[in-house]
Amino acid sequence: MSSPLFKSSFLKDSVLKDNLIFRAPANTSFDQCLKCTVCTVYCPVAKENPDYPGPKQCGPDGERLRFKSPEYYDETLKLCTNCKRCETACPSGVKIGDMIAVARGKYGKPAYNMKGLRDFVLSHTDLFGSIATPVAPVVNAVTSVPLVKKVMHKTIGVHDHKSLPKYSHGTFRKWYKKEVNDQSVFERQVHYFHGCFVNYNHPQLGKDFIKVMNNMNIGVQLLDKEKCCGVPLIANGFHKKAQKNAEFNVANLEAAIERQDVPILSTSSTCSFTLQQEYPHVLDVDNTKVAKKIEYVTRFLLKEIMNGRGPKMKPLNKKIVYHTPCHLERSGGNIYTIELLRAIPGLEVQVLDSECCGLAGTYGFKTENYETSVAIGKNIFDKIKAAKPDYAITDCETCKWQIEENTNTTTIHPISLLCEALI
Repeated sequence: MSSPLFKSSFLKDSVLKDNLIFRAPANTSFDQCLKCTVCTVYCPVAKENPDYPGPKQCGPDGERLRFKSPEYYDETLKLCTNCKRCETACPSGVKIGDMIAVARGKYGKPAYNMKGLRDFVLSHTDLFGSIATPVAPVVNAVTSVPLVKKVMHKTIGVHDHKSLPKYSHGTFRKWYKKEVNDQSVFERQVHYFHGCFVNYNHPQLGKDFIKVMNNMNIGVQLLDKEKCCGVPLIANGFHKKAQKNAEFNVANLEAAIERQDVPILSTSSTCSFTLQQEYPHVLDVDNTKVAKKIEYVTRFLLKEIMNGRGPKMKPLNKKIVYHTPCHLERSGGNIYTIELLRAIPGLEVQVLDSECCGLAGTYGFKTENYETSVAIGKNIFDKIKAAKPDYAITDCETCKWQIEENTNTTTIHPISLLCEALI
């Protein structure tokens, strides 16, 4: 046993069997796969794009090969939307989507061309949000011009049928610091992780959130600082940057909890899912000190209502359809939103069948994915048009963009609807 092969550092990652050493894989979760292919059956991309091999082949099957050699990495993994429906469907609990995302970050090569520039712009939300919000009217007007959209289609690969998200003229954080009264006067408190969408694109959702909380005698405290949760960075291959964001956010979440041990709420179903589950699984960032404190807002609100501490509401007398975002269903949080909507007086609620809308963050903006994106969401669009609701409701900002663009139906967050019902 004097061979250097048997040093303790080696044995930490190895197994001794019959006097032979076998190197143990760093991740053997693919062994839980039963090869039942239910993940592929439920995959929205596999249904619409024959070029995509499916989550089983790209996930567990591919991981076995990639473990042997990185040469087995296949660029078709980029066709995955990261919707997590494969994981929701998997009877064995295999983290198929995470497996694909990690492989893309580990083995994928950045594109040093115009499409690589596009991916950088679409994914670095803090950078371009900070640049755009001071001159939002100009940016919004320019990116809406048909000729500009055609040029972007031909050069950087943003499909000209897509409308880029509009920026707010000023951020939510600046509004909060300037306009919001002292929140410490309220009996209870929560921390608020607002995310990029509220900060740069739609501050009104953050304002509605504060109104709802204050109506329940709850004050809203922002983190000292926060960055993008990292999902668009992960989706576009910038894993190192996503990891840095995760470490930054966890540090600020921990500081907030140390200062005031109260719940951390998010109005983005994707942000809350990422902060809790993607950080350790995909980015290898330890969030154990804060994970149990993070809640998606509708879960928190439903508990308050059930305990008799909900907001004071009047009947709305409106018809709405509700679309479940993929990441919310993956985290098991959709039932809380549905029951919260049903608790609003006078509201007629139609819950749509669980399906992906197709946009999947930045995925559907890209010329190579646009047709697949629209095909995935067509069934949802048809049902919304047929229902003729007053509003479509969804918890996800990118689902909102996709539904509004393809149905001409005003689409709002459950919190904004609840705010409308406040007395």
